[in-house]
Amino acid sequence: MTGRPWLVRLWRLAILALGMLMISAPLFGQAVPAAKRAGDLQVGGSFNLASPDYGSEKLFGFGVYTTFDWSQHLGVELSFRQLLDPDASRKIYERTYEVGPRYVLHYGRWQPYAKFLVGRSIFQFPSDPRHPNDGPVANLAYTMWGGGFGVDYLLRPSINLRADYEFQRWGSFPPHGLSPRVLSFGVAYYFH
Repeated sequence: MTGRPWLVRLWRLAILALGMLMISAPLFGQAVPAAKRAGDLQVGGSFNLASPDYGSEKLFGFGVYTTFDWSQHLGVELSFRQLLDPDASRKIYERTYEVGPRYVLHYGRWQPYAKFLVGRSIFQFPSDPRHPNDGPVANLAYTMWGGGFGVDYLLRPSINLRADYEFQRWGSFPPHGLSPRVLSFGVAYYFH
């Protein structure tokens, strides 16, 4: 290497550059979070009041729901409802199983949302008036969809209160479909 001084200088420059990179590399590092959440989960129960669009003017019942929000505004909701006729002699009920996306906004403790759900619904028809002792005629299942909106209120760090309105459409219900509307009030445990 004594005959080629430019090669010696090139080696020295390369070693100096490599040394500077190794020394400065930690300066560009970022801290890695200790844990990363996949999203926000809540599980709750509700009291429901419905306008069933069949027979009785009102149905009362209960429900359970869960939501999982994987981003700031997008998530999914899964819900179950059992609605009963206040006149137990008619034995009418509506039961729904639904799942679908929801869009959430955040304003402090208030979290308004809109949702679109699809699922399966079951309707228990009343007894035949000509043969009331024979019991209910049938319970039949239908594919349904529903849209709705509501608000979750963060009461405590792990408790959400909910008010929710949903309109449903049971397309194949005879003769022209069924369009129940459901108002729900609930409370949920919020995992954070």
